[in-house]
Amino acid sequence: MSDCLFCNIIAGNIPADILYEDDKIMVFKDIYPKADVHLLMIPKVHIETLAHLEQSHHDLIAYMMLKLPQLALEQGLDNGFRTIINTGKGGGQEVFHLHIHLLGGKNLPGF
Repeated sequence: MSDCLFCNIIAGNIPADILYEDDKIMVFKDIYPKADVHLLMIPKVHIETLAHLEQSHHDLIAYMMLKLPQLALEQGLDNGFRTIINTGKGGGQEVFHLHIHLLGGKNLPGF
């Protein structure tokens, strides 16, 4: 999708501070962090929202969920972390490419 911000980051058309990448996902720092650690994990395949997941995405979403604790530990978040998936405009989603926020650290805001 040529107009999708995250697809353009994956394609290398827009720079990002990438911390992890493999054939399935990319993880980079949020440009407007809400905590000491604020990363975004995105699938390399364009999926608009969590509500658009299909059965064929089962292995991908499981892979993403299992990778989050590993990434948190690598960021020094051994005391805990928060994950957020905003879904749809009413759920606060601003970029319509499925992404998971990984947040943690001393300045983690409350709900």
